[in-house]
Amino acid sequence: MNSIQIKDKSFDIFINESKILARIKEMAMQITSEMKDKNPLFIAVLNGSFMFTSDLMKELNFLCELQFIKVSSYAGTQSTGKVQEVFGLNQPIAGRNVVILEDIIDSGLTLQFLGQELQKQNPASIQICSLLLKPDALKVNLDVHFVGFEVSNEFLVGYGLDYDGLGRNLKHIYQLA
Repeated sequence: MNSIQIKDKSFDIFINESKILARIKEMAMQITSEMKDKNPLFIAVLNGSFMFTSDLMKELNFLCELQFIKVSSYAGTQSTGKVQEVFGLNQPIAGRNVVILEDIIDSGLTLQFLGQELQKQNPASIQICSLLLKPDALKVNLDVHFVGFEVSNEFLVGYGLDYDGLGRNLKHIYQLA
């Protein structure tokens, strides 16, 4: 499927599954090289990062821990600019090397909020790993250590990304037509 329809919007394929998986393997090699001896705790941000997290974790060549949290700042195709934590971590992170896993960073407000909240628990370090980064949409200064793809400020769906809850299950990433 090169084009899809979700509700009132049309989308064209932007990044196909094989390119996504190849880039994730490269990211996993970099993460393994830098983190394998640091006993990292990966914190995946739901809902969008579930596919990225699953594929990334299968490629990491060391034992590690994984937790899920849920925060949101989207309504429809626009970021609301207001972050709401739905549920959080169930273990302490003091002294841990934390890697936040995100599907996409656009405004950066969610990650800024999350970083501030996690910092209150005194981790040894916090790094951000995102499959997608929209540099032109950033409203805050973020240090994103591991980036899969830098993309333009277009609305994307698929591979965990949704439009009003739909499209997360698509194996490719599609761009608003």
